[in-house]
Amino acid sequence: MYVSLLGMSGALYLSVFEQAGDFERLVTRHCPKERFVMADIDLSKADPNFRKELLAHPEGEKISACFTCKTCTASCPVSAVNAKFSPYRIIRLALFGLKKEVLESDFVWLCSSCYACQERCPQGVSITEFMTLLKNMAIKAGHAPAGIRAQRDLVRGQGRIYAIDEFDNKKRNKIDLPSLPTACSVVKVLFPES
Repeated sequence: MYVSLLGMSGALYLSVFEQAGDFERLVTRHCPKERFVMADIDLSKADPNFRKELLAHPEGEKISACFTCKTCTASCPVSAVNAKFSPYRIIRLALFGLKKEVLESDFVWLCSSCYACQERCPQGVSITEFMTLLKNMAIKAGHAPAGIRAQRDLVRGQGRIYAIDEFDNKKRNKIDLPSLPTACSVVKVLFPES
């Protein structure tokens, strides 16, 4: 008989297994190795100022409380369908100071901001806000995906993602809805440089 401690969802579970390989099979089946292995990290590219920069933001000040339990990744619905996405990995890369790897990767953009990770974090780390901080930093550094940049440009140019024209207003009028303005002046508040 074999006894093992397995940390999952912020709690420790004592598991008793009949054979030595049972534990490994359980972990491999429910927690694919790709979600947690970080042997490919090259710390020679680390920027120690990146960690300080992150911790200076309200969204990043609690991130150093992460004690790598991986509850965030185990709770993440995106990670369940894309084994390469791991909030835990993004946090570790950021704390190691790997600015380029974090801000230039597509992984921060996969976060759906569902708050599952944050609600289950035993340390109370604001993971979702941290991911938003990383997205904002990536945009400022010019590393946003084409779709995000296109949406930003549409909002900047016309005040909304979907342009309203006279054809749309005719359809609205046919079903007794009021016409909408084709131009949006509020965009000047959002993008004063436009």
